[in-house]
Amino acid sequence: MPRLFFLITLFALFLQASVVERKPWPQGESFLHFLEQNSIPQSLYWDLDKEDKELCEEIRAGVPYYTMYDDNRSTIEQVLIPLNEELQIHLKRKKDGSYSFEMVPIAYREYSEAFSISIERSPYQDIIKATNNTPLAYAFVDAFKNSFDFTRLRKGDKVAILYREKIRLGRIHGTPVIEAAMIERRKKPYYLFRFNDRYYDSRGREVEGFVFRKPVNRVRITSRFTLRRYHPVLKRYRAHLGVDFGGRTGTPVMAAADGRVTYAGRLGGYGNVIKVRHRDGFLTLYAHLHKFRRGIRRGKYVKKGQVIGYIGSTGMSTGPHLHFGLYKNGRPVNPLGVIRIAKKTIYGKERKRFLRIAKERKESLHEAVENGKTPRKMEDLSQAMVPMERETRIGG
Repeated sequence: MPRLFFLITLFALFLQASVVERKPWPQGESFLHFLEQNSIPQSLYWDLDKEDKELCEEIRAGVPYYTMYDDNRSTIEQVLIPLNEELQIHLKRKKDGSYSFEMVPIAYREYSEAFSISIERSPYQDIIKATNNTPLAYAFVDAFKNSFDFTRLRKGDKVAILYREKIRLGRIHGTPVIEAAMIERRKKPYYLFRFNDRYYDSRGREVEGFVFRKPVNRVRITSRFTLRRYHPVLKRYRAHLGVDFGGRTGTPVMAAADGRVTYAGRLGGYGNVIKVRHRDGFLTLYAHLHKFRRGIRRGKYVKKGQVIGYIGSTGMSTGPHLHFGLYKNGRPVNPLGVIRIAKKTIYGKERKRFLRIAKERKESLHEAVENGKTPRKMEDLSQAMVPMERETRIGG
C-alpha cells in the first residue's frame, strides 16, 4: 500500500507541476550524455551497481520521457525515463542540490474488450478505421500472418478480437496484447489463442512463427528475463531485459537467426556488443563479449548458427557470461519465449488448462459477433480512463 501511495503521489506531482515537458528520447543519446547536457553530475551513473548501469543502456530512441522543472524553468526537479512497459528511471533533486536515482514502476491503467467488425477492405485497414488504433491493427495481423492468408478474405467476412490495452497519461502505452481472435471466412471460423506468451489454434497446436536458436551451446542460464520485480532484500525494483548464459571465456557465440549486423562495438555497461537485425521486426543483442569473430562488422550478413563472437566479461560484468537480448519492434521480449527447436503442441495438464481458457475466450468472441459489438475508438477510451490528464501542461 505505501508503494502504491508513492506512485500516485509521484504522478500527482507531475500533473500539478508548473512546467512538465514531454519529449522523445533522442536517437543515439546515452544516459551519461543526458546527465551532462542537463548539468546533473555524472557520478550519479558511476555510483550505480552493474545491473542499473546495464539498464541505462536500454533507453530506447523515441520513447517519451517527462521532465519537471521549477517555476522559473531553470532547474530540473524530477525526470521520468521509461525503460520498458513496466519500469522507469526516476531522477529527483534533493534539498542539497544533488539527485537521487531510483527504478519505479510505471503507473498505467489496463483496459480489455472484445469486439467484432465486418471486412470492407482488409483487416488492417478496417481495424484502424473502427478503432483509430494502429498498434492494435498491427498486433492482429502480426499474430495471424503465419497461419492465415488475408488475401482470401472477402467483403462481409468477419473479424472478432479480444485484447488488452494499457493507457498512460491519455495515450496508448506499450503494445496491445491479442488474447484471442477469430477470422470468419464464408461462415467458417479460424481461431487463435494466446497461452503462455505463445499463440495456438483451437486444437492446441502452436501457430508457427519466426524460429530462433539458442546462441550458445552447453551453458547454463544464470539470470532470466523480467520486465519488473521487487527485490525483497534490496527493497527496490529491478529488471533484467534479457537472458544471461554463464560460460567460459572464449565459448563461441552464434547468431540466433539470419540477419544483418547493425552494431559491433563498445556499448557502456554492456561492454563489447553485437546487434543483429532480423525479419519481422526482431533484433538480437549479444553483450559482454570477449571479442568479435574476424570479419564481423556493421552491415555484415550472418546466418543462423554462424559464430559471431566469444563469451567474455567486458563492461559491467562480474564474470564471463553472455547477456542475450531480444527485441520486437524496439521493445524487449523474453528470448526463452521465442527460442524453440520445433513447432509445439500442448499436452497433459497444460492442455486441459489451455482448452478451458480457449473455451471461455471463444465464447467472448462469439458473443461479440452475435451482438455486433463495435469497438470504442482510441480517443474515446483515453478520455474516459484518464480525464484528469487532459489538463496537464505538457510541452515538447
